[in-house]
Amino acid sequence: MPTDHCYLVVPASGVGARMQSNISKQYLQLDNGLSVLDQTLSTLLNIKKIKGCVVAISEQDSLFSSSQFYNHPKLLTTTTGGKERYHSVINALNALKPFVKDNDWVLVHDAARPCIEVKDVENLIQQLENQKVGGLLATKVVDTIKKSNHQMIESTIDRSNLWQAQTPQMYRFSILLHALNTAYNDGINVTDEASAIEHLGLDSLLVESSKTNIKITSPDDMALANFYLNKSLVS
Repeated sequence: MPTDHCYLVVPASGVGARMQSNISKQYLQLDNGLSVLDQTLSTLLNIKKIKGCVVAISEQDSLFSSSQFYNHPKLLTTTTGGKERYHSVINALNALKPFVKDNDWVLVHDAARPCIEVKDVENLIQQLENQKVGGLLATKVVDTIKKSNHQMIESTIDRSNLWQAQTPQMYRFSILLHALNTAYNDGINVTDEASAIEHLGLDSLLVESSKTNIKITSPDDMALANFYLNKSLVS
């Protein structure tokens, strides 16, 4: 049987208001001199099994054209991001259509997760290669989780089956596009690809990931990302 190829989608059109910065968080510079987005692409585009990539950027974006990855051979095209994250992913999947088969894999990864490790992505691909639908990287919840009512504890949640969803989230191309279009048509604002798959009534496999795969949302996260990236260079 022919091998089903893997492609990458990176939604990178967010503003990141919580970063208290005058530029979007994906263009903030890390200690190694790379922007958050370029660090993310540096890791993922070096993975041999990923054959091509689409990056969704804001219509007003004037910075990605200066990226060292703008002319990368694996960058198939860019597309315009949408109002919500999943709008950007839909646009990127539509841009991928000329390059992929229905059964090919698409890995969707947040631009603001620059500490993603190659070994985790390769393990995700390996764990899912025989799955019909797909799955995602995630970490098990270890803290005690409280449900609140106006900042007062209402109850304690059983954490034994709780996971924190990460990215990449990896699904068959046609299934993912159908799931996201269905969510859009049904007026559901899904916050990740797995939620759209759930809405279709399909299952996703959870693949455990490193806890270093953080998402940058606040200034403190930049310091933590630099710590993890500097540590990986030393080790």
